[in-house]
Amino acid sequence: MFGLGLLKGLGVTMRHFVESFVYDRKPWEWLFTDRYDRKWLEKNQDIDGKGMFTLQYPEQKRVLPENFRFLPMLVYEETPDDPRCTACGICARVCPPQCIWIERATDEKGRPSARPSGFWIDAVICMSCGYCAEYCPFDAIKMNQEYELATENRDRDMFLDMQELLVPVQYYAQLHPSDYAAEEAARRAKEEAKRKATEKPVTAQKAADAPSPAATAPAAVQDEDLARIEGIDDKIAGLLRDAGIRSYARLAESEPDRLRAIVAEGNSELWQAADPASWP
Repeated sequence: MFGLGLLKGLGVTMRHFVESFVYDRKPWEWLFTDRYDRKWLEKNQDIDGKGMFTLQYPEQKRVLPENFRFLPMLVYEETPDDPRCTACGICARVCPPQCIWIERATDEKGRPSARPSGFWIDAVICMSCGYCAEYCPFDAIKMNQEYELATENRDRDMFLDMQELLVPVQYYAQLHPSDYAAEEAARRAKEEAKRKATEKPVTAQKAADAPSPAATAPAAVQDEDLARIEGIDDKIAGLLRDAGIRSYARLAESEPDRLRAIVAEGNSELWQAADPASWP
């Protein structure tokens, strides 16, 4: 039918127009609820979001996703005087446009120290690729999300030094909570593995110093071992078994008078020969 497609198109336009005002809110909430609060923005910025998308910038700003990146930043733990950066220079070497410059600090004797005395990034050249943050072995350089950097003098204001780049680790955790949690979990796992590795030699040394169970415990001797002792009469061996002495340990624990009686009963001549009082 002629004009049917035109009517369908107008219907789609009208449906979107109505959804812009009634989607995700009730009519009585129009005057009391801010349409541009954070919860609303997170919902409507989703891939399946509907409704009105226009924001009154700069009063209202889009909610940035966690993986959004702009310019690098340097992270410090406690004080800006002690950043994570060790001035290794890896970030400067992997930077595709070569916009990072680092100056290593020195100690009182002029020897290099594992910290930077100067760190500069030319934000005009930076392409926000994130290679510096990806390759940093100390998690010292991360990507910031601050994108409002309009200036009248880019040569002066866009050449960032270390004081402008330093941020506390809490700021980084707020921008990238998932990455920060993963890094902390990996760090704790590494420290735990290192602790266990240092405990193993100590445990092994203690085990080596401890007396061996085989050395402290009496050797397990079979009941018939006494019969195989050379020089013991079969009758004496039988008397020892009858007396409950069936191992070397029992033999060593027996009282001397008891053993003398057994030997004298089994072979009186042997006992007399072994008695020094009977010697001539």
